[in-house]
Amino acid sequence: MWNIPNILTLLRIAMIPVFVGIFYLPAHAVAADGLPAHWVNVIAASVFILAAFTDWLDGYWARRYHQMSKFGAFLDPVADKLMVAAALIVLVELNRAGAVVALIIIGREIAISALREWMASIGKSANVAVAMVGKVKTAAQMLAITLLLWYDPLFGLNVQWLGEWLIVIAALLTLISMGYYLRAAWPAIRETI
Repeated sequence: MWNIPNILTLLRIAMIPVFVGIFYLPAHAVAADGLPAHWVNVIAASVFILAAFTDWLDGYWARRYHQMSKFGAFLDPVADKLMVAAALIVLVELNRAGAVVALIIIGREIAISALREWMASIGKSANVAVAMVGKVKTAAQMLAITLLLWYDPLFGLNVQWLGEWLIVIAALLTLISMGYYLRAAWPAIRETI
């Protein structure tokens, strides 16, 4: 259980309260005037990027050094979904993302996780393996969340505008990927009805 990939996954989970706390700390603990909003954005975006990097690194390490485990296979997607859900909830509270978009993305994650769990229980997990549309959705979602956390202009680029469009595209890709996985699972679902 205590291999590098699992430690990285646990570290990612431990980053969630730190990430959320960044947005509440400035008003209460940093100084009388608080931490400037720009630095709150920079720090939060950096923590999110670090979490995304540890997600990539734990997967790479597990495959490269043959340290895959059942515990890691269970915990890694849970850590990812918790971090994304926390980020989306914070973005909704900050009025940087719409509640409908957040509900679509979080709802899909819960539904597809349940579908994958059920498909695994009947021995058909290969039917709902990660597809390219899911990978593209994840890339768009992670970039959109990072941009919306950063929020301030960067090298003349309107990060806020780009992030707002990307999160809508990510929500649309979320619906498309959910349809793909449901279609792939439909024969097994139909057998049990």
